[in-house]
Amino acid sequence: MIGVEFGALIVAFVVTVLELTEVVALVFALSADAATVRHGALGATAGVAAVALVALGTGAAILAVPHALLLWASAVVLAAFGVFLFRSTLKTYRRARAAVGGSPSPAPSRGALQFAGGFTVGAVESTEVVVVLLALTAAGEGASAILGSVAGGICLVAAAALVHDRIRRIKTAWLKLGATAMVLTFAVFWVGEAAGIRWPGADLVLIPLFVATLLAVRGALELRLRADRPTPHPGGPT
Repeated sequence: MIGVEFGALIVAFVVTVLELTEVVALVFALSADAATVRHGALGATAGVAAVALVALGTGAAILAVPHALLLWASAVVLAAFGVFLFRSTLKTYRRARAAVGGSPSPAPSRGALQFAGGFTVGAVESTEVVVVLLALTAAGEGASAILGSVAGGICLVAAAALVHDRIRRIKTAWLKLGATAMVLTFAVFWVGEAAGIRWPGADLVLIPLFVATLLAVRGALELRLRADRPTPHPGGPT
């Protein structure tokens, strides 16, 4: 009979939920201008599965994978998608201001880029989970680590399914604005980690970083929207 150590199970559960919550959030963000989250979700699932298979097949060898390379790759993909999403967000705001009524239709889906973004996000975050699970396994708590991690993953999938419809009902312009800021926030955060920057508060710095990025993106949108306004001709009617 396989013994289960409660402490190790809780540690694995909490670490899995904390790290992979970022994956769920970014999958929604990557899919903000698409009609479905399928491409991003499939990419994230593939990324998590790939890291899990490598960990199961090679054990501690997963630690030899240069984590900085994963961070750089993911940051580049997210930054590229952030640029596309910013342009899509700008178009949405333009249509919203010009439209008399109705809601703007979703932008054309960029399935391949969404899949790539989901894959790199899943790989980065699940690698951090695997590091903890391998440490627990080395201490003789492998069964507890696996059970805790699986339970955490199931809870996250269930939570994502419950909030999916509510998130998709958010006003398109606001959803895209938040998604653009979130994608660019993680791109900046991972560039910093890859460059060796020690962020104050570790992952907690994502909160003020997101707020700053959100304000910056909203400001950039407002500047572009103001530039669209026609300039009054000198001597014209006032």
